[in-house]
Amino acid sequence: MYLADSRSTDSRSTDSRATRPAAAPDTRPGRRPAAVPGTVLALGAVSLVTDVSSEMVTAVLPLYVVAGLGLSPLGFGFLDGVNNGVGALVRLAGGHLADRGGRGHKTVAGVGYGLSALCKPLLLLAHTLPVLGAVLAVDRTGKGLRTAPRDAMISLATAPERRGRAFGVHRAMDTTGALLGPLVAFAVLRATVDGYDAVFVVSGCVAALGVLLLVLFVSRRITPDPAGGPVPDGPAAAPPTLREAFGLLRRRPVRRLTACASLLGLTTVSDAFLYLLLQRAGDLPAHLFPLLPLGTAAVFLLLAVPLGALADRVGRRRLFLAGHGVLLLAYGLVLSPWHGAPAVCAVLVLHGTFYAATDGVLAAATAAAVPARHQGAGQALVGTGQALARFVCSLGFGAAWSLWGGQRALAVTAAGLAVAAVAVSFLLRPADEVPA
Repeated sequence: MYLADSRSTDSRSTDSRATRPAAAPDTRPGRRPAAVPGTVLALGAVSLVTDVSSEMVTAVLPLYVVAGLGLSPLGFGFLDGVNNGVGALVRLAGGHLADRGGRGHKTVAGVGYGLSALCKPLLLLAHTLPVLGAVLAVDRTGKGLRTAPRDAMISLATAPERRGRAFGVHRAMDTTGALLGPLVAFAVLRATVDGYDAVFVVSGCVAALGVLLLVLFVSRRITPDPAGGPVPDGPAAAPPTLREAFGLLRRRPVRRLTACASLLGLTTVSDAFLYLLLQRAGDLPAHLFPLLPLGTAAVFLLLAVPLGALADRVGRRRLFLAGHGVLLLAYGLVLSPWHGAPAVCAVLVLHGTFYAATDGVLAAATAAAVPARHQGAGQALVGTGQALARFVCSLGFGAAWSLWGGQRALAVTAAGLAVAAVAVSFLLRPADEVPA
């Protein structure tokens, strides 16, 4: 079993505290470094448990808000959109705070996980729109705080040439939680009288377990330099400033990656819209609609690790662009006259492949473009740019759907994605650029 403070370091623990190389690969003769460090597996377990909790609430929240509290679907959509925007902006603060000190990543991530865990039982008290909005905003704040520090810890704990595989393993474990969450919520609803309240209580307990796993099994000492050697773990290096964090955009690799992720995000339709279009195009019964996200998640789970390993070999930026090409094929199938169950399954396979080829791969590409001491801020900058672009796409797509209809809106978006992919192909460089 992996234990927190001593399993990802070199066994030569007699070195001084100031030069102790936590999470550096084991280089002793006759031993191969682990393909996936224990820190990554521990963080994957935390994400798995936390996603079970989050997806339990996500599965029942729309119906609870609309049917139980009487909020209109438009109001719920606006509420969800605003909270997603809050989470994206808070991510910048989380990434910068995590970089201030060698042990800041776990602390900031723990605060984020703790805030989200606290919000689950508070949903029992949220019977009005202002209270519900406040609780969801705190939950999104927690998610925004923890995302960049978590990805930074994965980057720092893994050898550069294996980061694609490491992020793939983490995302696969995270997606396992996303698959289990709705199933657990369904079981709780069937087994209890006060179904929604029971879901919120169980979700809170599961989230608390995720925080406990983080505290007990994730190491605080994750500070190797980009080459894998030891760096001071004490006050020798001054903590990064906010100006230095935003100054990362002056680095050409970071600037290009952020611009490309944002440009492609502007033409990435949200999952909810795509599933609704797919359900209508395939004439699926309403009771089968909740299975569509599970189909995407299942494919994501199966392909996250192999495509992450492939990214390490062929280039992460190249695979990231190819993933958006797969998404374009999915749009084309939805717009095509081919309907029925086989077409629906094909779209879900393509959609899951898109996520497997882009989500963790983008984080691995970002890690290769950012210095070790700025990993949190770098992950936050690129991730926030992409998240805000997708938020703008959701607002624009919703307006276009109202004006032109869903099919025409998707056709325009697909054309925009094709143009964006061509532009990005000239901006991205096939090889990862590792800064000095």
